[in-house]
Amino acid sequence: MTEVAKPTDPSPRRSQILDVALDLFARHGLDNVTTRQIAAAVGISQPSLYAHFPNREAICQAACVRVMERLEAELTRTMAIEAPLRDRIVKLGDSYVRFGLENEAAYRVAFLGSGAKTGFAGEDEVKIVGLRAFGVLCALVAEAHGDDPHRVAIRAQSAWASIHGLTSLLLCCDGFPWVDLEGFRAAHLTAVADQILRTD
Repeated sequence: MTEVAKPTDPSPRRSQILDVALDLFARHGLDNVTTRQIAAAVGISQPSLYAHFPNREAICQAACVRVMERLEAELTRTMAIEAPLRDRIVKLGDSYVRFGLENEAAYRVAFLGSGAKTGFAGEDEVKIVGLRAFGVLCALVAEAHGDDPHRVAIRAQSAWASIHGLTSLLLCCDGFPWVDLEGFRAAHLTAVADQILRTD
């Protein structure tokens, strides 16, 4: 069985700071929130906040790592279910979309930040954890095309773009007149699975 990564927040206060920061970042944008505002929202002084994080950038990075760890854990749990490969791909896509919708603030900070390349830029911990989450999808694709690494990479990246795109649309296009949202969502994820499993 695949081991599920455990999110790591060693301090309750640190965890609280990240929860509050995620909410503020999502509501006001990454560039419009200061450590003073975060400290005030938590109910501590700015120097007390600095005992946990040296600056705003460190808070942002830790928040993104936390999001990626949670996403990786959710996708890993889904991957481990007993079901045909096509069904597991659809369920993994649905888990990704559901994660984004149920953790909107966190998802927006990690993937839809205000112009900041928060998800996979650089060689930092955010990128490492983010690629681990992406690796869960790659592992599923490899079950169908493991003899062709290039095809695995192309199909996995295409699938991620489609699933992430759907999640982003659902978050950012509030009020769009979807004809049948649940039916559309299911059809889209089924099409993603079928695209992954194509043998041509």
